[in-house]
Amino acid sequence: MTPVQLGISTCPNDTFAFHAILKQKIDLRGLEFRVELLDVDELNKRVLRGDFDVAKVSFYAALSLGSEVGVIPTGSALGFGVGPLLLAARPDTHPSLWKSDSGNRQARVLCPGEMTTATLLYRLFHTGEGDVEYSVFSEIMPALKEGAADFGVCIHEGRFTWRDQGLFLIEDLGERWEAETSTPLPLGGIVARHRLESECLDTVKTVIKESVVYGMEHRDETLETMRQYAQELTDDVMFKHVDLYVNDWTVELGDKGRAALAVLRHHAISLGMLPGSASELRVL
Repeated sequence: MTPVQLGISTCPNDTFAFHAILKQKIDLRGLEFRVELLDVDELNKRVLRGDFDVAKVSFYAALSLGSEVGVIPTGSALGFGVGPLLLAARPDTHPSLWKSDSGNRQARVLCPGEMTTATLLYRLFHTGEGDVEYSVFSEIMPALKEGAADFGVCIHEGRFTWRDQGLFLIEDLGERWEAETSTPLPLGGIVARHRLESECLDTVKTVIKESVVYGMEHRDETLETMRQYAQELTDDVMFKHVDLYVNDWTVELGDKGRAALAVLRHHAISLGMLPGSASELRVL
């Protein structure tokens, strides 16, 4: 057996896509996946440290690694209508206009991790607006409700539950991206370290693609695995999550997906969030 250190998130789209690997529903072709399931921000940090051979990461984090990794063309979260939402606890407000009642401090804006694509989008479209702090994504909406933050960039199931939390939509950052770039939004994908031998990498790519396809063909069967790692979500919300983030680009990144990565890199460089010498991501 060939060991492969694999990191994925606990989000339903990942546990759906990797259900067949996690539960050994398909032939793993001699691979022994040693899997850790983590929050996306923790995954990004661990991948930057080199802890995994293969992992799901934010594409901004992947871009920061440059030539150290390549993108596996299966397993990405990318599309139209998938972007993070800028939310607040009250309507008719905006980070550029906000003032506290007691002074002139800027708004406190929570983002779901320094290296997430969501944070890159906020800084792209709201440069210099608010004091940005980082939080686990699941703690952002509660912080807004409690008045501990003024704005929050919400991802994952936040797209489906923010109304139930009594929050208000300030801007859909994904719609802004689409309007300004005419490309699907590349949120995150599977990267592999170049330390993997080519034969092992080819096998990993095959097994991951078979796992994604298996999930699509056995939707109901994946539910138990999704429930195991997203216990606070209803079945309906989990499948809405899957239907939004698992699509044709998850099966194969394709030319549009590759073009979207190039656009993301361009904007990150223009913001100074990547050096001008940053390598383009190589799709394996």
